[in-house]
Amino acid sequence: MTEFKLEVDASGLNCPLPLLRLKKALMEVQSGDVVKIIATDPAAHLDFGVYVDQAGHSMIDLVRQDTRQVFYVLKK
Repeated sequence: MTEFKLEVDASGLNCPLPLLRLKKALMEVQSGDVVKIIATDPAAHLDFGVYVDQAGHSMIDLVRQDTRQVFYVLKK
């Protein structure tokens, strides 16, 4: 199991809200911290992937569980 500093549950939210929640969470943590975000939006992996790459962070894990996707993002 991946250790994380902050967990955000964006279940039931559709684009762009899960991405906005991720951005806000990353502003609240320090460099080197991991944010865990849970999303049910089927396109979240696309939005998160593009944002993480462009912002210079790292997606360190993605776990798919039925309709949920659990992302672990390392803030750089």
